[in-house]
Amino acid sequence: MKSIFDKVSADCSKNVTNSYSTSFSLATKMLSKSIRQDIYNIYGFVRFADEIVDTFHDYNKRELLERFIDELNYSLRNKISSNPILNSFQNTVNKYNIDYELINSFLKSMKMDLKKMKYNSEKEYKEYIYGSADVVGLMCLKVFLDGNEKYYQKLKPSAMALGSAFQKVNFLRDLNADFHELNRTYFPNLDFKNFNDDSKKLILNDIENDFRNALIGIQKLPNNSKFGVYAAYKYYKRLLNKLKKTSFIRIKNERIRVPNYQKVDVLARSYVRYRLNIL
Repeated sequence: MKSIFDKVSADCSKNVTNSYSTSFSLATKMLSKSIRQDIYNIYGFVRFADEIVDTFHDYNKRELLERFIDELNYSLRNKISSNPILNSFQNTVNKYNIDYELINSFLKSMKMDLKKMKYNSEKEYKEYIYGSADVVGLMCLKVFLDGNEKYYQKLKPSAMALGSAFQKVNFLRDLNADFHELNRTYFPNLDFKNFNDDSKKLILNDIENDFRNALIGIQKLPNNSKFGVYAAYKYYKRLLNKLKKTSFIRIKNERIRVPNYQKVDVLARSYVRYRLNIL
C-alpha cells in the first residue's frame, strides 16, 4: 500500500535528522506536531544532497548528484519516488507549494561545492549562502505559515538572516575541517594561514548583525513554530559566544562544540523565555 511506503519514507527523513544533527533534532521536536514531519522531510533532502558533495570522496560525486537531481525532478513532476528521502520531500513541496526556485538555488550551491574551493568576492559568498542556507530557512517558513503569502513576504528577510547566521557560524566552527579535509575557504578573501583576531572579529560582527535581524522575524512567527525556531536560534547564539571566547589559534586547529548538556540547558532557558513571552 502506498500509505505504508509514505510512512516508511517519512520515518527515513526523521531518522536522518536524528542521526545527523542533535541540535536540529531537538529544535524540531519543539515544533507543533502538525508541521514537525515536514521539517524532517526538508532536512532529510538537504542533508543527503550535502553528504554527496561533502563526504562521498571515493565515488563520482558529480554523477551521484546529477542522478539525485534527476530523481528529484521526476518525484516533483509525478509526486512519487522510489527514494524514500525524495518521496517524503516531494510530499512537503507539493503540500505547501514550495517554490522550485528555492530548490534550484539550493542545488546550485551544492554544485558549487563540487568545484569551487575559494570565494574571492562578497557577491560569490552571498550567492553560495543564499542557496545553501537562506533558501532552506525559506522552505521551512513556507511550512510554518501554511501558504500565507503575505505573511511569508513579511518574514522572508528575517528567515534569510537566520539561515545566513547559522551557515556562517558553521563556517567559522568548521574552518579547520573545511580547509584541511575539503580544501575549501568560504569567507571571502580570507587567508586561512593568516587568520587572526582581526579577521575573526569582522566575521563575528557580520554574524551578530544577521542574528539581530533574524530575531525580529522569530518574534512574529506563529505558535506552531516560534519556540522551536527560537531554541535553534539560542543554540547557535551559544555556539557563537563560545567561538567569541575561543582563540583564533584553537579555531584554526579544532572544531568547537557545545556539549549536549549545554544544549539541554539552552532548551530549558528558551522554553522559560517563550512561556513568559520575553523572546
